[in-house]
Amino acid sequence: MKKVLMIAATSAFLVSGLAATEAMAGAEKKCKACHNFSDKNKVGPGLKGIFGRAAGKHDGFRYGKSLAKADWTWDEDHLRAWICNSKKAIKEYTGNKKAKSKMPPQKVCDKAKQDELIAFLKTL
Repeated sequence: MKKVLMIAATSAFLVSGLAATEAMAGAEKKCKACHNFSDKNKVGPGLKGIFGRAAGKHDGFRYGKSLAKADWTWDEDHLRAWICNSKKAIKEYTGNKKAKSKMPPQKVCDKAKQDELIAFLKTL
């Protein structure tokens, strides 16, 4: 009986670990390469509290010139365009055809994947 309980407990642990891995296997896995899901900076700024944050204004992160002058707040519409193609979005948001972003285009343009990623980011 003890052996059966141990096997069941181990199986449950492995399944829960697999579920956590699958949850991170979505679009947010791309984010993790350069961003932390906390307020700590990595290659990119920390993403905790991204919704409602002024773009280009995360403490301790050194933004490029175009984003440092940003005058918008991160919301669903801005993030959808940004995660699809940040290079195009920065030009559109600033009105400057020469504006640049350090972030490469992530090509998360599928609405369902964007919905998944945005829902995840809202939990941070």
